[in-house]
Order: sequence, then structure tokens, then C-alpha cells
Amino acid sequence: MSIFKTLKASIHTYMTEEQCAFVERAYHYAYAAHDGVKRASGEPYITHPVAVAEILADMKLDYEAISAALMHDVLEDTDTTHQELSDAFTPSVAQLVEGVTKLDKFNFENREQAQAENIRKMLIAMSKDFRVMLIKLADRVHNMRTLDSLRLDKRQRIAQETFEIFTPIANQLGLHHLKNELEELSFKARNSARYHVLKDAITKARGNRKDFIQSICDEISTKLDSMSIEAQVLGREKHLYSLYRKMRKKGCQFHDVMDVYAFRIIVKDLDTCYRVLGQMHHLYQPKIEYFEDYIALPKSNSYQSLHTTLITHQGVNIEIQIRTEDMDAVAKYGIAAHWSYKESAQSSNIAAQLQTRNWFQGLTEQEDSNTNSIVLLENIKQELGKNDIHVLTPQGKIIVLPAFATPVDFAYALHTKIGHCCIGAKVDNEYSLLSQKLESGQTIEIITGKKQNPSPEWLNFAATHRARNSIRNYLKQLPESTTVPLGRRLLKQALNSTNLTDIAQENIDKVVGDHHFENFNQLLNEIGNGKLLSIVIARRLRGNADELTESQHKQKIRQSAIKGAEDIMISYANCCKPLPGDPIVAHTSSGKGLVVHVKNCHNVVGFESELDKYIAVEWDMNFMNQYEYSSDLNIQMVNHKAGLAKMFNIIAKSNANVLDLRTTEVSNQLYSINVTLTVINRVHLSRIMRQIKKLPGIKSVKRSNKK
Repeated sequence: MSIFKTLKASIHTYMTEEQCAFVERAYHYAYAAHDGVKRASGEPYITHPVAVAEILADMKLDYEAISAALMHDVLEDTDTTHQELSDAFTPSVAQLVEGVTKLDKFNFENREQAQAENIRKMLIAMSKDFRVMLIKLADRVHNMRTLDSLRLDKRQRIAQETFEIFTPIANQLGLHHLKNELEELSFKARNSARYHVLKDAITKARGNRKDFIQSICDEISTKLDSMSIEAQVLGREKHLYSLYRKMRKKGCQFHDVMDVYAFRIIVKDLDTCYRVLGQMHHLYQPKIEYFEDYIALPKSNSYQSLHTTLITHQGVNIEIQIRTEDMDAVAKYGIAAHWSYKESAQSSNIAAQLQTRNWFQGLTEQEDSNTNSIVLLENIKQELGKNDIHVLTPQGKIIVLPAFATPVDFAYALHTKIGHCCIGAKVDNEYSLLSQKLESGQTIEIITGKKQNPSPEWLNFAATHRARNSIRNYLKQLPESTTVPLGRRLLKQALNSTNLTDIAQENIDKVVGDHHFENFNQLLNEIGNGKLLSIVIARRLRGNADELTESQHKQKIRQSAIKGAEDIMISYANCCKPLPGDPIVAHTSSGKGLVVHVKNCHNVVGFESELDKYIAVEWDMNFMNQYEYSSDLNIQMVNHKAGLAKMFNIIAKSNANVLDLRTTEVSNQLYSINVTLTVINRVHLSRIMRQIKKLPGIKSVKRSNKK
């Protein structure tokens, strides 16, 4: 009973005697089931389910969830059946245990397929009862804590799976304390050397940092006390993995990121949050570009808080989060903070759970038994790894979508039928392309038509799993008389200047054979119904698929940041000079390959009506910072001493180069300067433009295109 002692004390703080007795009975049941079994560390196996239950008890989960956590390996590792567990406890407890039980007793072709099927099963079970995922996350946390007892290859495999699947799920559920721990433990297992070097550096650099944090807490508390604002002020250093991620993102050294601290101010009510924000901006200098209002626009996992970055009197950057006590509970425990099984749950909390449940259901709801599980897993990984944007319907309803979502994703988020009938969209009352990337705060209106049907080309830019599956499921229902000609047209576009008649028959036979098709028309049918991407098949037909596979691992071989065009000749139109981040479209040209334009370029106006000529393409965000591109700026500047020198200094400090410069006198002392720069993407150029605008004598800075 000594193993159960800590858990028993914890559950007695919030459960009834009857519920505690139920949990204790589950402990004895699990103890007997695992009697004599040892973990890899040599400890009795029962220590693991008890540790999992303790993690959940810290989140005040109900007695059924705690009991299921204690017995979560009983069905998988013993001869106990689902019915026996249901009879001994309750059907609900048995269902929870079943939900976290792996499918190891089934035969799979390989480990990847087994992993994919287990993730699918877990997500389906979780969409019905969130407690399944909470138990699984607690199970994964304790396994990660005790990972050192396993051999190196197994540690790294489990850590990679944790980082790709369970960490983003914890984030989606708002369980930030678990997300942070899983990130750090995954980092430690995957990159042990860097983890220990960074940890040692943090320990050595800490020095007087605790004193600094306390001094800032005291300054904030004094300021709030003077305004008679009751608040709790907490400070901490950034998490180790957060520091590492910032170092990687900015390409900087340890000492460049260690001046970032996080402070949390917890108040009684919502109105006080905004009062405190004003006082903080009065106390320290704000960096307005880093302000986020997640109270007005909550994250998809229900997280609410005001975020602001300030510069202290010592010149140190600090991040402050301001929230109420209820918001703080949600920030820490996410979906568990307003569990629907609690009688006191508020309607808004239940709505938040429903929103999250619908999000997860969207990952699996449209899959059928023929869906490739590994493809499904890759889609889920992609979906989980995206950040969120908040867009609005014309009626003001907030829709949460992943970053890089388009009007097509928005349409399918509203309803599948709306997505199918979508013919256009208005973004902030202006007509927009269906492939345009949406941004937070925009208002989207979908235009539908009775005769419109989904196009396979939408798969090139649809960002959400729900939209992609809806499109594919529709296309699957089309007759071959429709999909074969459609597939032929798409393949012809993807082949650029290469004709199908020029493709070696042995290449066609190999691609057809590799996909186990009887003939070429079946291949075209799969392209037409969205199961295969035309641009991938085009690469294989040209006989360079092996080179593509190698180039994905050698970035220096890659020729562009256009997704799916690694081995295709790419030209960037000089008329508009597109940059990564711009909405783009492409067409083929003899001698130039695939020519990429910005979608609003005057040379491609009206391309929507010539879809047989133009190809929907998009930037590969994984390679946004790998290459340099030229771009033109037009700057209106009043002539003054050292004006050009200051402008060149800004460009140099921004890691950009000047390729060309031309000046024209517009009027007395006012000059028009046309400068061609090399930059890595649209954000890089925008940053340079903002810095130039701050210079004295600058009248305007605009991105310009040659006509």
C-alpha cells in the first residue's frame, strides 16, 4: 500500500469516500493483474500505472478516469477481457481502458503501419471521450520520464513519436504543463548532447537571475498595489526547449536569448485584465508589435490571456501574460480544467470542449476502411504541427483554422456542402482567389453555385485534413468517364513542356506497375479522383524519382522553394518578382520551365478562366529561408546629408544585398529611388521596409514591379 499512499492522499482532497473506495479497488485489481511483472528499470510494474494516475489526480480528474488509469494496461498485458473489466467495475471504465489499449495483438506489415493504426484508434476513441487522451498523455509523460532504462534506438524512436504526435495533441487540448514537459524530455532523448550543454549553460548563467525575477515581480506588485488592484504576480525563466527553439529560429547564440523572461499576472475578473495591461504599458516601454489579445480571440484550445512584451528599466525584454484565475486554470490544465463530467461545468466550458472535440473528429470522421493508415498519420502530423488563425463569418462568428488555410478550408469548416458548392470568396469585402492564404482577423464570405463541384486542383492548396478528405471523398464517387480525362489534363499540366508521347513506355509501365494498376487509364483515374498528385506522377514518369528522394535530404541540391517542384526548371517572372509568402500561380513556357507569378500580376490577370493553362502552386514553408530572391523597392526620400548611407546601413544590417540602384529627382530635394535587393522571403522584405520608413526624410516605401 506504500505505492498507493501518495495517490490516496491526493484523491481524498476532492473525491467522496465512496469514490475513493472505488479507486482503491481499481488499484488492488491492477496490482493483482501485474503481480510479479517488472519494468525495464527493474521496478514493480504497478509503479507505472500508479504514477500515471497521480498525474491525472493533480488535474483533479474524476474517479472513473483515475481508476481506468490504474488499469490502463490490464487488457493489453494480461488475459483480462473487456467484459470482465466491465462487470468488475463499470462499462464506462472498461471503455476508457479499451480506448488506450494498443492494437499489438493484430498483425501489421511493419512498425509504421502499427503506429498509424494505433493513433487512428486512439483519436477515434478520444473523439467520443476526452479522458482517453488524458490517460494516454499521462501514460506517455511517465514513460518519457523513465526513458533512460531503454536502449538508445528505442529511446529516440519513442521521443520522435512523442514530439510529432503527443506534444501537439497536448497543446491542442491546452495542457501546457504536459506539453512543455514532453517537449523537454523529447529534446533530451533526441539530442542528448545539446540538451546537456544548454542545461549546463543555463545553470551557469542563472547567477543573479532569480534576484532579477524577484525585483521585477516586486516592481509590478508595487505598481498594482498603488492602483488598488489585487493580483498574483509570478515570474520564471523560459523553458529549456523554448530557448533552444528560439536559438534555432533566430540563428543566434545562447546569450542572445537568455534575456527573455516570462511573468504571469493573475487577477479576479476580465475587466481587471485590461486595467493591468494599461498599467504595465505605463510602467515599462511596450513593444506593440508583440502584443496579442487572446481574450478577445481565444486559441482553439480555449486558451485566453493578454500577451505583451516590454522593455524594463534595465533594458531587458520581458513577456507578461495577464489573465483571470479561471483563465489560468485553463492555461495550465486545458480541457481538464472544465471537464464536462463535473456538475458545475459552465455552458461556455462545454462549448469549448465541443469545439475541440469537433476538431479531432475532423481528423478521422471521413476516413474509410480503405484509407492508407500511414497517409492518415502523415496528414495528422501535418495538421497538428500548424499554428492557428482566427477568421470571421460575415455574421461575426469566429472560425479557427490552421495557418496557411484558404477560403476552401473555410468553406469546408462551415459545412461540407458549402465546400463542394464553393465557386469563389470575398475576403474583407474584396473578391479573392480560392487558393489565397487567409490571415487572422479577416472576414470571409463564401460564394456558392449550384453547378460547382470540387476540383482535384484544390488538393494543391487545401490546408486542413477535413477539406482534403471531403474533396477526395467527392472525387472518389465520380465515374471514370469524368476522372480519366480530368487526370489526363492535370498530368499534362504537371509535365510542363514534356508531351506524354515523349515519355518512354518503360517508364509508364514501371509507374503503372508500382501502383499495381492494370493499365495507364487506371493511373489517370487515380489522378482525376484525387488519390494521386499529378506533379508527383509527372516526376516519376520522367524517370527522376530517385533523384527527388535524395534531394529531399540534401537541401543544397534543391532548386526552389516551390512545393513539389524540386527537379523542375523554375523561373520567377521578372514582371512581379514573387517572394516566398506571396500568393502565386504558374504556367509553363518553352525554355523557362515553370514560370511563377504573383497572382495579382498584370500579366496573369484573368487566369481563373484559363485553368487549362495555369497551374496552382504554393511555397514549401519548410524551405522559406533557404534561398535568395530579388525584389524591387521604390523609395521617396527628401535629400539630406547621409540619407543614402543610412538606408544602405539598414539594408546591410538586415542581411540583404543591393543589386541595382537608380535615382530620379521628382521635385526640388525630393528623389525617387529604385533599389533592387536580394531577400529570402516576403517577411524579410517587409522588415527592411519598416526600418527604412523610420528614417528621417522618408516619404514612402513601396514594393514596385517592372511593367
